[in-house]
Amino acid sequence: MAGTQIDVFAKVRGHERSEQLRAAREADVLPYFRLLEGPARPVVEMEGAERIMLGSNNYLGLTGDERVIAGARDALDRFGTGLTGSRLLNGTTPLHLELEAELAEWMGTDDAIVFTTGHQANVGTLGTILAPGDTVVADSGDHASILDGCLLSRAKLRPYRHNRMDKLERALEKASGDNGGILVVVDGVFSMEGDVAPLPAICDLCERFGARLMVDEAHAAGVLGARGAGTAELMGVEDRVDLRMGTFSKSLASCGGFVAGSAEVIEFLRIQSRAFLFTASSVPAAAGAALAALRVIRSGDGPALMDAVLDNARYLRDGLERRGFAVVAPQPLPAGGDVVTPIVPVLVGDDWKAVFLWRALYDAGIFVNTALHPAVPPGGALLRTSVMATHDRETLDRALDGFAAVKERFEAEHGALPAPGAH
Repeated sequence: MAGTQIDVFAKVRGHERSEQLRAAREADVLPYFRLLEGPARPVVEMEGAERIMLGSNNYLGLTGDERVIAGARDALDRFGTGLTGSRLLNGTTPLHLELEAELAEWMGTDDAIVFTTGHQANVGTLGTILAPGDTVVADSGDHASILDGCLLSRAKLRPYRHNRMDKLERALEKASGDNGGILVVVDGVFSMEGDVAPLPAICDLCERFGARLMVDEAHAAGVLGARGAGTAELMGVEDRVDLRMGTFSKSLASCGGFVAGSAEVIEFLRIQSRAFLFTASSVPAAAGAALAALRVIRSGDGPALMDAVLDNARYLRDGLERRGFAVVAPQPLPAGGDVVTPIVPVLVGDDWKAVFLWRALYDAGIFVNTALHPAVPPGGALLRTSVMATHDRETLDRALDGFAAVKERFEAEHGALPAPGAH
């Protein structure tokens, strides 16, 4: 006789976040799913008001570039709204092939493969390249899609503490006793912290232990390096990185993802990756926009855009620090100098404080992202600000003045925020 049947939906009721969610909704401080009512520009229309957008990944501001809009429109006119099938069957167009060829050229690799989303690019690559018996070594700050791909593969997962090379070395020592292939996978620029992976040291360790290396350049492609090819280019280790992943939803002003690498690995993914084979091809407008954006980045206009976003990042970081906020320090580079990436997190600490500060900024006409546990370590809640090349100084100054005014009122009511140097 069957026992009492458990409802599979029971878990959706009374889960650990439900009470917090209810309280946040009642206080109208929920920082997620806010309604954008116009184009993704430096200043946006959100929920009936104009707000300075400091919560976007539109790093080069190309979603508003006429050449990119024309690329999407031309693809729509030529191929229609959708292809209604996978790349394997009826979903490959000349646009996809041109995009893959130009991505490989940009990355300096043999070949590249385009996925419909960036999440699929990571899941579809890691879930295919890795297998039970292999070991994958991942930074604890890696993007969720990397973790999803690792779990899908059923390879042995050995995470290590964020950017700690001693912990990576220990993980690789253990992995070398697992008797399988080893892949290290890291973000080039980490999506919440905005810091960069120390790729030369990681390459040294991978070579010492015979491990392959994959770098997720989602937040670095189109931003770092002379040609915008990402962290690996910036740090001079392109020839030492085996696979490089990127997305179209940041600097490339569209939606999709890609992986670039050796011809044999990319060909293997084309015929084995389920996330590639069993999903509809990206819609023509998305491919057309991404290709047009890539051509802008690789044109004579590209370097000025990349300089502008990095200048704006440093300006915002320095301005926030001067106004008493705890922000990430500039990242030293192996060849000298340092870099501030377009992601400038502001440390708050407490989850509820972060949410109330988000709301105060929102009411002051500034939109930022909120990162709470488990996206960040417990007690490490932060507001993630990010800039675009197309933010002008007047707009950034207005934002900084808004931050300063909000801080004074906020601290009077809720207590002190972490001071500079606490990050």
